[in-house]
Amino acid sequence: MAKPKLHRFAIRSSRKKTIEVIVANLFRLMTYCVILAAAYLFFDITANGSKAVFQGKAPFINIQFLTEKPQTLHVFEPLEPYNEIQKRRTQILQLQSKRKALGSNDTEQRTEYSEQIDNLQAEIERWDAQRKAERLKYSDDAYRALDHTPDLSMFKHQTYAYSGGGIGPAIIGTCLLVLGSIAIALSLGLLCAIYLSEYSRPGKTLQAIRLSILNLSGVPSIVFGLFGFGMFVHFFGWGVSIIAGWFTLAIMALPVIIAASEESMRAIPRGFREGSLALGASKWTSIRTNVLPYALPGILTSSIMGIARVAGETAPIMFTAAYALRDQLPWEGLEQPTDFFFQGVMALPYHIYVVSSKIPQNEYTRDMQYGTAFVFLFIVGFFALSSILLRIHVRSKYKW
Repeated sequence: MAKPKLHRFAIRSSRKKTIEVIVANLFRLMTYCVILAAAYLFFDITANGSKAVFQGKAPFINIQFLTEKPQTLHVFEPLEPYNEIQKRRTQILQLQSKRKALGSNDTEQRTEYSEQIDNLQAEIERWDAQRKAERLKYSDDAYRALDHTPDLSMFKHQTYAYSGGGIGPAIIGTCLLVLGSIAIALSLGLLCAIYLSEYSRPGKTLQAIRLSILNLSGVPSIVFGLFGFGMFVHFFGWGVSIIAGWFTLAIMALPVIIAASEESMRAIPRGFREGSLALGASKWTSIRTNVLPYALPGILTSSIMGIARVAGETAPIMFTAAYALRDQLPWEGLEQPTDFFFQGVMALPYHIYVVSSKIPQNEYTRDMQYGTAFVFLFIVGFFALSSILLRIHVRSKYKW
């Protein structure tokens, strides 16, 4: 039987077409994997971090966690559940060594040992639930305010650094660092982009400047941190302060903002400039009225990328602006108003670093880590969303 004749425009299978389909599906699979990995990361932080931020009773938000300073956590655990758990863990270790010493033919005895171990594990879970239900937890301030301490003959007292209180000073310090550094970076970056796009002349010097800007965007953050430490902290004598952190983080964000802003301005048609100049406007007036408003959505996009980089950096903040623990807020205890700029602050990225790597890990530090990461992602998302909404508003206002 003869094969049906294909239409001249019908898609014909070929080896090249098959390879193209396979490559396209591979790219699609890789994209989905990246999206799923990011979704899992955000879901894990949200699911675990929300336990520290939200609570089951009114006002349903843990105000103390969002406003208090980090403190030592004092935990009083009842001795009976604690001792019973330790006893059963010892029994499990003994049974596991006996089971390991059995030969391969003793299946009945091995099964019996496994059942005993499972029963002991279930008992440990019940005693652990009782331990968690009866334990008492106090931060430093609450512990000092107690009329009398719990009876240590019935409780086991342990302290855990940075696991009590909250992250209020770190939230304020992070917001101050992000707002100040982005304001400086946008101001300087926009001026540089205007010069490179509108006033500079093509040539080797301009190419060298653009190449230097691109190279700066690939410099590790630790190098910026050491530069800021040497330049602003020591050479200028600003010390570990907000203003030193502002300029260090602003220099980090400058390459991204300059490159994106310049491309946005170069994308504006030449007719916008020439029409304004033909009507007698000066070059600066032409740039200010016919270029910058239409390039503003792209400039705001660069600010979003700058916020994402500035807010998440730990090394520059650690070297120039942040303390592991600071009780006072930047505006407290000032002798002069200008002293505000020379105060060190706490910051969420550095706090996560300290809690995660500088102190012994336990179930209480885990809540602090996830809660801090959850609040940090929310703050970065808020700043980014504000820039996106402003960009949408500007884009709807200036259409070309």
